[in-house]
Amino acid sequence: MKHKINKVILPASLLSVIVSGGFSQTQQPNIVIIHTDEHNFRTLGCYRECLQNEQAFPWGKEAVVETPHIDRLAHQGVLFTRCYATSPVSSPSRASFMSGLYPQNNGVWTNDMVLSDAAVTFGESLRQNGYATGYIGKLHLNGKGRPEWHPRRDFGFSDNRYMYNRGHWKKIEETAEGPTFRKDADVKSTDEQTFPTDYFTTQAIEFINRHKEGPFCCMLCFPDPHSANLVRPPYDTMYSRIRFKEPATALTDTTGRPAWSHGNNLKADQPEDMAQYFGMIKCIDDNVGRILDALKGAGILDNTIIIFTSDHGDMCRQHGLINKGVPLDDSSRVPFIISYPAGMRQGIKVENVMSVTDFTPSLLSFCNIRPTTQYDGRDLSLLWKGEKLPEKYKDIVFMRAITPKIKSDWDESATAMRTKWISAVTPEYKLTYSEYASDVPWLTDLKKDPDELVNCYRDPAYKEIVSRLAADLKEYGEQYNDPRIKHPKIQQEILSAILKK
Repeated sequence: MKHKINKVILPASLLSVIVSGGFSQTQQPNIVIIHTDEHNFRTLGCYRECLQNEQAFPWGKEAVVETPHIDRLAHQGVLFTRCYATSPVSSPSRASFMSGLYPQNNGVWTNDMVLSDAAVTFGESLRQNGYATGYIGKLHLNGKGRPEWHPRRDFGFSDNRYMYNRGHWKKIEETAEGPTFRKDADVKSTDEQTFPTDYFTTQAIEFINRHKEGPFCCMLCFPDPHSANLVRPPYDTMYSRIRFKEPATALTDTTGRPAWSHGNNLKADQPEDMAQYFGMIKCIDDNVGRILDALKGAGILDNTIIIFTSDHGDMCRQHGLINKGVPLDDSSRVPFIISYPAGMRQGIKVENVMSVTDFTPSLLSFCNIRPTTQYDGRDLSLLWKGEKLPEKYKDIVFMRAITPKIKSDWDESATAMRTKWISAVTPEYKLTYSEYASDVPWLTDLKKDPDELVNCYRDPAYKEIVSRLAADLKEYGEQYNDPRIKHPKIQQEILSAILKK
């Protein structure tokens, strides 16, 4: 059964924003961005409400995490059903989110690279317009530093004492020099003071209270629910009794499918792994509740834009895969929820596609801040307000695989992660080309085949759709300098599809 989100309600307080066309300096809203890492959108109740049962419960009807606080944001704001990572791995996606630029234009086309000095982050733009800016949690935009607390470059966030570059450990301790990870600590020895999700939330609440006179922007980046799947008590046993089923897509034959879809990196400990993953998400949701309580206690909840999103998904054994890096929805599709009680419609579900590259220009436009640079991403602030885009708007986003470095110290050795692909996605279709010699182009009809199992590329009924999307990919690659469309195999396949129109 497919459920509906709450009916549209237009708060009276929104009228002044609409009439004025933006915010005055005294009206500037506060901003809290809650950003998770490797988060499968199906684990959130508000996203399950948007899906048919077979899509909402891939691990079985009893395999459910209750997420009331995140769901509350969706019911009181706007939920994007199809937001996509520009490149579904950590650094490239985060760089596009922060800069509004595609990976090939911001200097971060794979993990452990440094965001270009030329990129103007939304944090920098907000700071230049009177915002107190703070960043708490994982960054992964400053090269190989691990963990590298409070890096010298602040990326537009003046308070970066609790910013760290990369790594996933489960216990934080305070020292005279600042926070540090206890890399040898057993997760069972952690508690609500030392477990990273709780610890970073506490620091975010302190930042909020310190700057409650506003305006401020606080970016809270949880390092979970990224692997290794481990969470502190009592979350570690909350879901241990669930009998997780193998997703139906994991049991299908992959013969003839592209290399990016091959399920060759499964683990044997699936029930325990998924139980811990669910526990991490429950811990995140509880801490989202702490943030909401803090904003309400400070009397600023209504005038605060709250955004909940992630850098990429986690396959969670869909199609026999784990982790990320592939164009399939469980890897590339991310939650994106925005709530603003004083200035936004409530209970809106947006089915237009959005890219994380669109975030920065949309946020600045929504806050009536004029950009000082050119962005690759689009201004979708009308959708944030629950309004429609102009008829000429092209409802499409583009994704690409990472461009691996010759040698990297991060372990992503599966065939699917090594495949160099490029995709165009609309609300109805997804077209993917791959550099692998044996890979056939793949077109998915997302409405008829949400499991992404059937290739419609050679089906005559889809010839015009293939031709149109291929032309869109070519136009994107030429306009935004994506070298992947110049690969001889991909270039030939795209041109052939366009000529067959």
